[in-house]
Amino acid sequence: MARQQGRTRGAAGRGKKATRQVGYAVVGLGHFAQDAVLPAFENAKDNSRLVALVSGDPEKSRELGERHGVPVFGYDRYEECLALPEVEAVYIALPNSLHAEYAVKAARAGVHVLSEKPLATSEAECREMIRACEENDVRLMTAYRLHFEQANLTAVEAVREGKIGDPRLFTSTFSFQIQAPNIRLERDKGGGVLWDIGVYCVNAARYLFRAEPVEVFAFCDRSDDERFTETEEAASVVMRFPEGKLAAFNVSFGAEAVATYRLVGTEGELKLDNAYEYKGELRWELTSQGKTRKGKVKERDQIAPELLTFSDCILEGTEPEPNGWEGLADVRIISALYESARTGQPVKLEPFEKPQRPTKEQELHRPPSEEAELVNVEAPTQ
Repeated sequence: MARQQGRTRGAAGRGKKATRQVGYAVVGLGHFAQDAVLPAFENAKDNSRLVALVSGDPEKSRELGERHGVPVFGYDRYEECLALPEVEAVYIALPNSLHAEYAVKAARAGVHVLSEKPLATSEAECREMIRACEENDVRLMTAYRLHFEQANLTAVEAVREGKIGDPRLFTSTFSFQIQAPNIRLERDKGGGVLWDIGVYCVNAARYLFRAEPVEVFAFCDRSDDERFTETEEAASVVMRFPEGKLAAFNVSFGAEAVATYRLVGTEGELKLDNAYEYKGELRWELTSQGKTRKGKVKERDQIAPELLTFSDCILEGTEPEPNGWEGLADVRIISALYESARTGQPVKLEPFEKPQRPTKEQELHRPPSEEAELVNVEAPTQ
């Protein structure tokens, strides 16, 4: 049975002035890093600052280094970057297959690790990351931005308060038309629709049910579209949770852009549209005791709350939520889903203890970040 340890802090920045700013190196300067992570430092400046960049692209290195006024290191000089006294943490925004390698190197250098999801592409790699951070007394956080987002946390709270009765059925669709070439379509870089967007659906089902699945089943498929020569185009998944709860979702890189989930309980239901995106407003609908209410949450910066929370954890020596165990929880499920798709059989999961779940108290509101001028990258969507 897996076990997480440590005193946990789930929220930050609620009126308490930070003692200082934690210095971050952003590792990997792809579309998401440029479009969302780098601009977020302006909204997280209470306790976080950008001090270095790591990239293998000369054009990105030159232009972004000058724009942000920080040194830029090639991947072959990563250890040199980690040795800078001002680099206290890294934000890893690399291809999935590289998360573990760069996280472990950072931990061994005494640098805290905030890693994009999925935490890694195997359970063994996740455990190596967790172990390296524990042994070197540094924090590890999985970048689940929705653990701080109002609409999703309001849904969590509605379930906790019993507004839909006992939650029974979770369904979700997450899809878009992917633009090729893209690392999400390259197997050796950890590409695949389940790794990239299926992780959102898995994580949402877990935090809404507040439980871990005991058995999973998946179909993966592809059309004759030449974009999908290495990875699946789409997947359809069923997850069985304790006490008769079921989750089902469909994800695709070859369908119209949709990001929605629905949770049906014994006495009501809730829906969330644009549920997983980091841009645009989120729309919700709650039916409880025969009455339906609707609302929306305006676009906001979803990355700055991660930085604020993680920096507080570093400064206070506390364990973040979501931590490395939260990342591992999803990775072991996705690995089982790929095994199920390969064998055509359901896969049972070992018990997994996960006492800490996201709560409404973790919500942090920061305004939308400024639009960034992107350098040598393209959006993943067509």
